[in-house]
Amino acid sequence: MSDTTRLIIVAVGGQGNLLASSVLGEAALMSGIPFRMSEIHGMAQRGGVVESAMVFGNAQSNLISDGEADVLVGFEPLETLRAMNKCNPDTVVITNVTPLPPFTVAIGKGVYPPIDTILELIRGKVRTLISLDATALAQQAGNILAVNMVLLGALAQSGILPLNAEAIRKAIGAKTKPAFLDANLKAFDLGVQAAK
Repeated sequence: MSDTTRLIIVAVGGQGNLLASSVLGEAALMSGIPFRMSEIHGMAQRGGVVESAMVFGNAQSNLISDGEADVLVGFEPLETLRAMNKCNPDTVVITNVTPLPPFTVAIGKGVYPPIDTILELIRGKVRTLISLDATALAQQAGNILAVNMVLLGALAQSGILPLNAEAIRKAIGAKTKPAFLDANLKAFDLGVQAAK
């Protein structure tokens, strides 16, 4: 394994991508692991795409070029598929399977492809695909908005980041409002279990 791990997170605005990135950054700081982060905001406030790139380890740049991602975490299946250009045959992909159809589909101007088709296309391009219903698990944890924490749990379980689950749990504690802490930790744990 190289001394750097490159992570891309893609989500639709409002899904908690930035909190997830902030938690991972905090966990890296607490673990003494160098990291760099950049965010590309689409029309986040209008349900557009938000992409975060994080590089753990000693890297000169926080930009992740096409084919360079070691791991891709997608909060929405079609956005995960759209980000596949960042992946290579060794990339680990973790995706939520619950669609959040774009505006064009909602108004009947587009068609959302079947989830099985999306997953098959992803599976054909990468070494490992971990797909889970993070939305259902977030609901089970008591907070529908905790999809980000479920996916962080799956990411921790994958073992691909140089961070352990305990460091991420501590960072969730540091970055989460007290009212949401229990649900977020429960969501994280459900994500760990689902990815086993």
